[in-house]
Amino acid sequence: MIKILLIVMALVAGSALPIQGGINTKLGKTLTSPLHAALISFLIGAAGLLVYCILTKQPVTWTGLRQLPIGYLAGGILGAIYVSIVIFVFPKLGPGLTFSLVVAGQMVVALLLEHFNVLVAAPQPINLGRVFGVALVIAGVILMKQY
Repeated sequence: MIKILLIVMALVAGSALPIQGGINTKLGKTLTSPLHAALISFLIGAAGLLVYCILTKQPVTWTGLRQLPIGYLAGGILGAIYVSIVIFVFPKLGPGLTFSLVVAGQMVVALLLEHFNVLVAAPQPINLGRVFGVALVIAGVILMKQY
């Protein structure tokens, strides 16, 4: 039951990305800058998380922050780059092609991260079935581009 819930949550998160991309693209056009739109998006997101932490009385602790390897903070930078790029390419490529390319990129990198046990909880070696799965995603990108 827990695994089904996790799968549904991942699908919901994935389905939110094209909506977020569309909203952020409209914001970028209004502000005349994809970077400003990304900044506003992240500020609103941070404010939402802060309100959630306050309302749910989540304890916020900074004790481990000084010991963190600096690379652990790269997630925020990668998120900003991702959102900025999506805002830039979304109106030019459309939601279908934009997010099929995003998914293809995610699948290729995830396959490599799992194989080499980088940033993952459980390594998964590359095998023919997994490579075929990624190839199907890439075939889907090609079909999205053609039609």
